[in-house]
Amino acid sequence: MSDKIKIAYLYEDLMNTYGDSGDVKILAFLLKEQGYDTQVDNISLGADFNAFDYDFLFFGGGQDFEQTVVAKDLVRHRDTIKDYIEASKPMLCICGGYQFLGKYYTMVDGTTIQCLDILPLHTIFKADHRMIGDTEYQTEWGTVRAFENHGGRTYFDDKNKLKPLGKMIEGYGNNPEDKAEGMRYKNTIGSYSHGPILKNENIAKAIANKIIHSHQDCLATAK
Repeated sequence: MSDKIKIAYLYEDLMNTYGDSGDVKILAFLLKEQGYDTQVDNISLGADFNAFDYDFLFFGGGQDFEQTVVAKDLVRHRDTIKDYIEASKPMLCICGGYQFLGKYYTMVDGTTIQCLDILPLHTIFKADHRMIGDTEYQTEWGTVRAFENHGGRTYFDDKNKLKPLGKMIEGYGNNPEDKAEGMRYKNTIGSYSHGPILKNENIAKAIANKIIHSHQDCLATAK
């Protein structure tokens, strides 16, 4: 097995809003500082994909139209993504990518996009109040400041299984009611934070360390 760290960017050409690709660039920079070269593959429409070929999965945000296109293709990869998540491998999902891990996303016109149904959460679009602006919230790794712009409101269906990424200080996060931002399950993180989120060095370094530890475990197992 190569010592190069491999990152899969799911639908990079379709799911990349508000600087989300910057998250991958920041991680590559931090990993380089630790002595690791990185390979980033765009896993797009029609591509073959085995999540376990990678040390880290990244899934950015997209507009409603792009999400409907991605939804039709993404279902092919449900099982490998689910197994990867359950194996506690590291993954970061932003906005639309975060929503896709849940059961469904109901759009403004009432159309329901069936998502991967990997984690117990769902999202409903509310046209009367878009959640947009600067955000600030407290996480395990300290304060995070970012930017949100979403009409979808995400709700946990099992609050014992899923935990928030952070507690809101400013902004909306998942929805106006819960005062929570994002989601954590094992080593998978979901968030509405653009900007990109990993401009916050504290959380960027935490995720980079998760990637390195996962990569080292794979190398040890391969020996």
